[in-house]
Amino acid sequence: MPFVLHRVAARVLCFDPEQRLLLIRSHDPADPRKQPWWELPGGGIDPGEDAIAAIERELREEAGVLDAEIGPCVWTQHAQFRFAGWEFDQHERIHTARCTGRTVTARHLEAFEALAFEEQRWWPVSDLLADTAPTVPPRLREFLPEVVAGLASADPQRRPVDISPV
Repeated sequence: MPFVLHRVAARVLCFDPEQRLLLIRSHDPADPRKQPWWELPGGGIDPGEDAIAAIERELREEAGVLDAEIGPCVWTQHAQFRFAGWEFDQHERIHTARCTGRTVTARHLEAFEALAFEEQRWWPVSDLLADTAPTVPPRLREFLPEVVAGLASADPQRRPVDISPV
């Protein structure tokens, strides 16, 4: 049986002032047969961090976003996947964030991230909903319209929705 990395992670729906969503195009450097995908920035929560600190760190490291205002957790998901030859079993918290959309060069990418990340893009939500490329989380397009509609009246007391793959 292969080694499985069990971890807690955080991702972020980061919107700029035009309501565009930040996504990173990635591929698996250990499996060229896998189709590339667009993913929300995020990753494992380090010891001593909470989800918000992890999101701020991941935005800075992966996408060069330095000015995000992190909002509430709107989704959770349990994800099991293989990446770079590793098996992952992770529980994710997915928050919203707003930022100016200005970015600097991403810093401190892990080795596999540096190999995997192809580009980042601020997506108009309508363009993302019309596109068919795979996404992480896989059910992003299904649940995104509700989040976008509710951003102006986000209720921090609202319970996160489980968007785990079915």
